[in-house]
Order: sequence, then C-alpha cells, then structure tokens
Amino acid sequence: MQQSHETASETRLQAALSALPALAEAIGEDAAQREAQRTLPFDKFALFRESGLGLLRFPLEWGGLGGSVEDLIEVVATLAAKESNVAHALRIHFDLTEQLLLSPRSDFNDTQIARVREGALFGGASTELGTSRPGEIVTQLVRDGEHFRVTGKKYYSTGTAFADFARINIQDENDEKVSIVIPVAREGLTVLDDWDGMGQRMTASGSLVLDNVQVFAHEVAPRGYTSLAGRHGSALRQLHLVAVAAGIVRNVLADAKRYVVQHGRPVLHSPASSAREDGFVQQVVGDLAAHSLSIDALIRQNARTLDRSANAIRSGASNAEALVLEGALATAKTQLVVSKLALYAGERLFEVGGASITARTHNFDRHWRNLRTIFNHNPLLHKARVIGDYELNGVTTHLTEGRVF
Repeated sequence: MQQSHETASETRLQAALSALPALAEAIGEDAAQREAQRTLPFDKFALFRESGLGLLRFPLEWGGLGGSVEDLIEVVATLAAKESNVAHALRIHFDLTEQLLLSPRSDFNDTQIARVREGALFGGASTELGTSRPGEIVTQLVRDGEHFRVTGKKYYSTGTAFADFARINIQDENDEKVSIVIPVAREGLTVLDDWDGMGQRMTASGSLVLDNVQVFAHEVAPRGYTSLAGRHGSALRQLHLVAVAAGIVRNVLADAKRYVVQHGRPVLHSPASSAREDGFVQQVVGDLAAHSLSIDALIRQNARTLDRSANAIRSGASNAEALVLEGALATAKTQLVVSKLALYAGERLFEVGGASITARTHNFDRHWRNLRTIFNHNPLLHKARVIGDYELNGVTTHLTEGRVF
C-alpha cells in the first residue's frame, strides 16, 4: 500500500511538473507589453490556481503533490522566466505552505491546510511605513467581546490582491507578536495598487489598509520566527527571490537571442553578413548563457540544502539545528553571488544591439529594473558582513533570528 501511495504521489507530481512549461508560456503571454502598461495579471493567477501547483509542498496524505524544495525553486524560476511578477507574488503563499508543512498541527493550521487543499492562494503583509526601522509593528488587535477589531496600514502586501486569504503580522492586545489569517474579501480590508517601485510593478506590492476589520479569535496565532521551521522559512523566502532572479536571467538570455535573430544587424565595420554571425554578438550571448547556467546551478544546490533542513525538521532529527544554520548561510551566500551575476546580465543584454535595442517596444530595461528591485529587498552588504562575522568569529546572532537570512 505504501508503495502505491508513493507511486501515485510521483505520478501527480510529475504530471504537474511536466505541464509547467506550457503553464509558464500561458502566464507569460504578452508579459512585456503588460509590464509597460502596468496591467495586473489577475487572469494569470487563475491559470496558476487551476494547475494545482499551490499544493506542491504538501504531502500526498494532505492532498498535495509531495514536491521538494528543489521542485519548488524550479517552479518559481520557470514561471519567472516568462512572467517574474507572478512568480514573485506567490512568495507568501509558498512561505505559508512551508510553515504548515513543518509546524505542529493545530486547529488554526488545519484550517489553513484545508483552504490550500481547496485551491486557495495566500498573500499578506507585515511591514509598516513610518516606523523607526523596518520590521517594527504598531498595528494592534483591540478586544471586541470574544473577538477583536484591527485598524492599521501595511505595505509590501505582495500578491495579496490576487489571493483569497491574507496572513498579516500584528501585535495582540498584550503586545505579543501574532499573525492573523483573514479573507481578503473581509469588510474593511482594502488592497491598494500604490506600489511605486521601478521594478516588479505588477506584484501588487503596495498598501493593505485595515479599517476596523473584525478578527475572530480562531483567526489569531502566535508568530514563530525563531523556531526551526520559522528560521528555515526565512531562508526559503530569500531563496524564492533569488529563484525569481534566476528566471529573469533566463528571460534575458532568451530576449538576447530573439533580438539578434529577429531584429539584429551587424555593426557598420563588422565583417559578418548577419548579427547572429558577428563574433562579438556571439561572445555576449555566450557570456549570458554561462551566467544563466551558473545561477541555475547555485539555486539548485541551495534548494537541496534547504531540502535537508526541511526533512530534518519534519523528522525531528538531532542535527536539524545545524542544518537550519547551514541553510541560512548557504542562502545568504547564494544571494550575494547571484545578485552580481544577475545584474551584470541585465546590463550586458544591451551589448547585442545598437541604439535600437533600447526601444520601448522591446521593454528590455524591465529586466534590470526587476532585478535591481528584487536585490534591494534586504541589505546585501549586511548579509556579507554577517557571513564574515560567522566565518571569523562564529557569531550566529542574525542567522538564527528567522528574519532575512
């Protein structure tokens, strides 16, 4: 019986992964034009829901696909190679499913598991603007009989406009850190498309406004950043961003090749009869291909590291603590290196053509804008310092807080 379950799981997983390229193509249709017009991809999220990939990390006995972290990262990168906004906007959903997979079962968690199994997507928000530092939260639950009310304003509500439920980090009535999960359609909750970043413009990463929103007691749960599951999840959230960048670089390479073949001309003094036969153009495309391959190799290796920590947490292995630390370090290192490789590729793309390659009709500058925006999420210089402090002094302070590593 166990063998038949495993076979069924592999069959469902492989079917979903086999359908991924076609799904990515459909999601990425006219992506460059939609980015130029800032058209939010609501219909593309409908396609993703239908794919069943929202259940990727859930085991078969939960109605999921039983996929690995490596599978998840490949899904993110493949989607991002066609439409980076959709891949990015799924970040909170996959963070939540990872936490549900690795955390103790509870009535609260079982409710969310059932919702995911029924096809729901999750968004949410934590950060508030105007505080002395990012991560500080002043939005607080107020007692209303047996339940609560909440009023406040969040920012960076990535993906929430496309989601069914929102996980929102706030303070409870005793100033303890909690998360609430409520329907996006709840009265008083409004998602605004006021994200004004230069990149990732259709991730709906703007404001989430809470105006005297009712929160039922069963919709509140403690936050667990410092638990092993929380710390592992922090690394996965960061690797998700790097996987989006990996997909964008795949798109850079594809656009470079497409431009050369369809629009390119050899420069005035080139001996080549066509752009695709020009040695310098070939060199640039080869350089981009090597960068994309290297980035893909790094994120896959990093994903396998996080698979080891996830499996250790789930099985209660004695070395889980060490593996979670290893995952945090690996992810920070990967982010540092990929940022350099990816941003270089986003700029290098323009070397395959002349002034015409900068035409707005191509919208190739979106790649660099998107990459630069992604790598501004967390301070890379701080990551390098933290890694160095660990290598020199064994300090793990920021590596174990479950936030940005």
